[in-house]
Amino acid sequence: MTVTRAHFDPKNLPELPYDSWKDTLATLHRWTQVVGKVRLELTPLVNHWWNVPLYVTARGLTTSAMPYKNGDVEIWFDFIDHKLKIETSDGKAAELALKPQSVAEFYRSVMTALADLGVHVKIWTTPCELPPEQTIPFEKDEEHRSYDAEAAQKFWHILVWADDVLKEFRAPFLGKASPVHFFWGSFDLAVTRFSGRRAPERPGADPVTREAYSHEVSSAGFWPGDDRMTKPAFYSYAAPEPAGFARQAVLPKAAFYNPELKNFLLLYDDVRTAASPRATLMEFLQSTYDAAANLGEWDRSALER
Repeated sequence: MTVTRAHFDPKNLPELPYDSWKDTLATLHRWTQVVGKVRLELTPLVNHWWNVPLYVTARGLTTSAMPYKNGDVEIWFDFIDHKLKIETSDGKAAELALKPQSVAEFYRSVMTALADLGVHVKIWTTPCELPPEQTIPFEKDEEHRSYDAEAAQKFWHILVWADDVLKEFRAPFLGKASPVHFFWGSFDLAVTRFSGRRAPERPGADPVTREAYSHEVSSAGFWPGDDRMTKPAFYSYAAPEPAGFARQAVLPKAAFYNPELKNFLLLYDDVRTAASPRATLMEFLQSTYDAAANLGEWDRSALER
């Protein structure tokens, strides 16, 4: 396998049109779910499912340390050398190549490698947060098998940059706020601020949604797109959405409200090509949060520096 080591200029974010890598995206989405479900199984429940996301690293995405028996195990995607690495606190390790292979093959390889390291875990193999017609159990999914190493690396490079900006945005908030984390179900990078008040339960909410949105939030992040929205974008939403939120004039001018997704969106390409991508994204994050907090009557004097 030829290892792709792209040399990115941090001043120039890479182009990554959805159509150019949608097959790899679909496969990688399911691979992260395999790994994420191991994390879900091994870690105790934390409020809003904060025990299940992955986290951006200097080389890829990680589960962080997960408890197993009397030690820890960690799984991480390395998008520089294109490997999946598994390490345990007793010094054992395994590596699997990230290459074109089916979800079924990836799933079998991961579970075998874990067992060989003495980590025996059983996961629910049905993918989450996908349309019903796309929820092929991992062990049966021979359809999704694409891996464009360069595209995967570009995606990770975008995550590294976005993770940095989202952490800066999170920093001055004094109230409860999530870490910046990568949700493998929805395949997005997110950070969430909380007003401190409980939210009314959503009608018909399932247990996952009930836990995720038990309190009022303003959330923002990066999403590479899907068949509904075929352009990567930064997003921001409020839950529950206060009256008038969708009509707010937010910044920059390129931002818009999507009524289907109930999110303000700012296309990645509008950020990437801006004179100052960082300032442009911060403007979007701050103005959409302002709209949510002001209309929701948050106690901003107590929540912000």
